[in-house]
Formats: sequence, structure tokens, C-alpha cells
Amino acid sequence: MVAETLLAIRDLKVHFKLGGDRVVKAVDGVTIDILRGETLGLVGESGCGKSTLGRAVLRLTEPTSGQVFYRDRDLAHLSGKQLREQRRHLQIIFQDPYASLNPRMTVGQIVGEPLETFRLARGREVEQRVQELLETVGLSKRFTKRYPHEFSGGQRQRIGIARALAVDPDFIVADEPISALDVSIQAQIMNLLEKLRREKNLTYLFISHDLRAIRHVSDRVAVMYLGKLVEIADAKTIYQEPLMPYTKALISAVPVPDPRIEATRQRIMLEGDVPSPINPPAGCPFHTRCPYAIDVCKEVVPQLVEIKPAHFAACVRISPKMPHIEDVPPGAAPGLE
Repeated sequence: MVAETLLAIRDLKVHFKLGGDRVVKAVDGVTIDILRGETLGLVGESGCGKSTLGRAVLRLTEPTSGQVFYRDRDLAHLSGKQLREQRRHLQIIFQDPYASLNPRMTVGQIVGEPLETFRLARGREVEQRVQELLETVGLSKRFTKRYPHEFSGGQRQRIGIARALAVDPDFIVADEPISALDVSIQAQIMNLLEKLRREKNLTYLFISHDLRAIRHVSDRVAVMYLGKLVEIADAKTIYQEPLMPYTKALISAVPVPDPRIEATRQRIMLEGDVPSPINPPAGCPFHTRCPYAIDVCKEVVPQLVEIKPAHFAACVRISPKMPHIEDVPPGAAPGLE
């Protein structure tokens, strides 16, 4: 059985003009399908364009070019009225649970506002629905009269989740939903999101720089670097057998809970910082930090290629016949052959 594509992103770009000839290429040609009912984890270093991509999919940030198909409609080119009709199907959970909640509104007003905006309930129905939503996310229905500042960070994030669920969406962008929370609360929120996904058949784009969280919640993982996707695979596969040198370095940084293994394993240390998206390097964006880079990497922009079944990577130094870069002869670029 082939999984149905819920959201199809095609060559999506988000460029910000700074004046003169300077342009920040925050998202630079992303193409990927998000399947119905899955959690797609999006991971990468800070500043790689993860959050911008998530916001561009929902048109909270206007794309420069590209297409985002939802139910065969291109969200990137809908008018304001047409986009408004689709809003209830596509929601977001923001990174900062306090900044995203209006401090002058009660919890009941915050969670009930989408119901009234989309005319899904009125009067007493709104109040009942809000109480149901609060209980769904693990909060007491008696909290409706309280204000955001009266809650802990974890409770505020639950309120944000309840607000996103209010309109019964199909797709939710979870933009670093646990990064502002204590470690003890993070697992609770991840488990809640997973429970809601199963019960309501939700589809998530889960954005995070925490690879442990991504591993816990994701069905597939997409790795992003300097505005581009560099590797996509099943979550289990990408953690056990990463192909891209950048992905290998990210995975090596994830702590192992066994102290004996942790003491002996080798971490891959990358030299230098992520290049500026204002002036990205020519060729492969990762070549300035890649230990396997050769001259051709400075000239050719690698494309995402299916190296193994359902495992895509963007690197000219590997190919379906030679998937492991450690085995490639020095100076060879099998991906160009």
C-alpha cells in the first residue's frame, strides 16, 4: 500500500533582501513530500532555515518562489480569501509557548478564538469545546478563566497545542515545540503529540535541533544545511547508517545513554562555522567544512539522489553503487558518473 501524499513541497525558496545586492537565502530550493499520518522530522544546526521552511509552508512567511500543494491546491499562490479557507486544516505550534499566547486573554478565549473565527461553534458550544480540548491535552477544564502567566512553561505549551487542535486540522507544523521547556517536561509533550497523532490521524512537520527528540517522534527525517535538504531517510535508517558527511557529524554528537559506549565512541568534529546565507559558498554548501571534500565539490551543486531505497542524499562523492563515502577512492566523484 502506497502512502498518500498530504503536502507536496516543490522547489520552495524564501529569500530576504537586505538592500543593494545582498540577499539572505534562508530556504533555497526545497522539494519534499509529507505523507498523510506521518511525522517528518526536520533537523539541522541553528540558522539553517528549518523554522523559515515551516512558516513558509503555512504562508506565515511569504515564499519567494516554489509551490506547496495541499489537496491539489497550491497554497503558495492562493489569494488571501482562498488561503483563509485552508487555514483551519493547517496549524502551527510555536517554539515559545509564552510569546505565542496573548497575555490579555484568558485560556478560554485563546483556545476558543479559532472556533469563533471559523464559525465552528457558538456560545455555550464554544465553552464546552474549550473544556474538552483542555482535558485532551492534560489540563483541567477549570483553567478556562486563568491567564497565560499563571501557568508553567509545559502547561503553556499544552495550551498552544489545544489552540492548534481546536479546528481539527490535518497538518501541524511543530516548530521546536520542546526547546523552551525543562528536560523533565519535554518527554511529556512529545508523548502527548504522539498520542494525539494516533488518535486524530494528524500529520506533523516536527522541527528541532535536538536529534534525540527527532529520533523519538519521527517516522522519516530530513536533514537541512544552509537552506537546502541534504539527506532524507527513514528515522531508524538515518541514525544507524547516515550517508552524508554532515549527517554523520550530527548523529555522532548525540549522547549515548550507556557510559561505556559513550566513553569509547568517536565523535566527528566539524571545523569552522556554518557559512553565511548572505554569501553561501559555490558548489556544495557543505564543502567548506567537509573532511571528504575535493575540488569538484567547490564547483558542482549536488542534487538529492536516491542512493538506497527511500534513502536520498545530496553528495557527488557517493552513488547507488558506492553509497559509503569511506570506501570511495581518493579524488573520485561517483555521483557525477
